[in-house]
Amino acid sequence: MLTGLHKAGLLAEFATTLAFWPSSAWLRCFPATTRLELLRRSYDIPRALVHMRPLREVVRLSAERGFLGRLTRRETGWASADAIYRDLDSHVAQRLTGLHGLQGIYAYEDGACHSFESAEQLGLKRFYDLPIAYWKLARRLIQEEAVRLPEWAGTMTGNLDSEEKLARKDEELRRADVVFCPSGFVADSLPESARLTKTIMVAPFGSPAILPQDTRDEMRRSRKLRVLFAGSMSQRKGLADLFAAVRQLGRSDIELVVMGSAIATMEFYRRECPNFIYEPTRPHSEVLRLMRSCDVLALPSIVEGRALVMQEAMSQGLPILITPNTGGEDLVEDGKTGFLVPIRSPELIADRLAWFADRREDTRTMGESARAKAATYTWADYGAKVATVINQHLARRS
Repeated sequence: MLTGLHKAGLLAEFATTLAFWPSSAWLRCFPATTRLELLRRSYDIPRALVHMRPLREVVRLSAERGFLGRLTRRETGWASADAIYRDLDSHVAQRLTGLHGLQGIYAYEDGACHSFESAEQLGLKRFYDLPIAYWKLARRLIQEEAVRLPEWAGTMTGNLDSEEKLARKDEELRRADVVFCPSGFVADSLPESARLTKTIMVAPFGSPAILPQDTRDEMRRSRKLRVLFAGSMSQRKGLADLFAAVRQLGRSDIELVVMGSAIATMEFYRRECPNFIYEPTRPHSEVLRLMRSCDVLALPSIVEGRALVMQEAMSQGLPILITPNTGGEDLVEDGKTGFLVPIRSPELIADRLAWFADRREDTRTMGESARAKAATYTWADYGAKVATVINQHLARRS
């Protein structure tokens, strides 16, 4: 998105906490894994356009590796992600008054309240990025899951936001002129009042670079069907339903691989599904490598925005088994690039997993179609679409 705005001549400044550049000599002082982690915060725009506010984020990253957990406690900690985002929001709000020639501001959910208020006072257009379903729908779905599957309630942290934080979300949306959503699911989650009064734009994310077809198809056909789940190990991602489907099948020729961050104890997950293979989180290139060792991605999420893992898996030749609530309904050509199942449907998940296991050649063909489908979604197109919509909206302001 930043690259698209810069190419369109729309980017005056990018405000963030930390940014790094590959050319920085001091980065060589860190181990290779640390360098890769830091360079996730690098951006393909000139340094002069980047304004940083690093202190709290540096403290947060340091505290997570030490014994200062109270500093990063959810919402209330001085160096919590919420507090850092509120601080950046307030800082940008003050900074706007000293920047001249601006026409608008682009900000994300939870970090736009004060900056949008300041922008409105200055007569600037407000462009709002909502990366996940609006909180009212998300909270309702998660609360329903806590009743349906109480043993999984502790994994569903999305309903823990304070009333103060939720009120800020409402205020951000109220002040926005244009709302960018990554999927139709997110756009449909907006309150009717917003859909009637705001410009709502759906801009699907891009896929990773598509690699040539790999040469391990014979190996894939000759072993167990490896089904990959990738994401936080929560029922928000539908993991309980996937576990239930695997238990129901009880097939020795299906292998479930779970990659992600555990929210409950590993003993809890093992009680729910004893034989899954656990893979910890890892750098992006290693995630793609793991995907290439699997056959199918299963993500039966209850609520998302547009899970990037879907297009990542497709780019590596995996068909997908997802719900509409992943935000990826447009990615599924049923029976060609994957399957779509309703939320809360372990029986249908089991049926589709059995289909993949029984039709390995068809699964491989679907993977090739999924790879081709993923290639039609590029980050360049995403950035260009965002820039085009902003340009059109700014042109109408007179």
